[in-house]
Amino acid sequence: MAKRHLVDIACEVRSNDPKKKAIAVVDGTTEEVDGRERMKWFWLPRSEIEINDNGTVTMPEWLALEKGLI
Repeated sequence: MAKRHLVDIACEVRSNDPKKKAIAVVDGTTEEVDGRERMKWFWLPRSEIEINDNGTVTMPEWLALEKGLI
């Protein structure tokens, strides 16, 4: 079995409803929407992540790459 490579991403959890299958985080990056700059949100599947007390979220490296977090 292949070893899973985990990474810790510094981010702020913005939506963490335990009834939902995903959480929303921001990492400080922005995007332009309708001519205005706004924080870029990333939705992460709850089944693949762990929220840490130190302001990081642990996830598989493939997920962080897929979402553009690294």
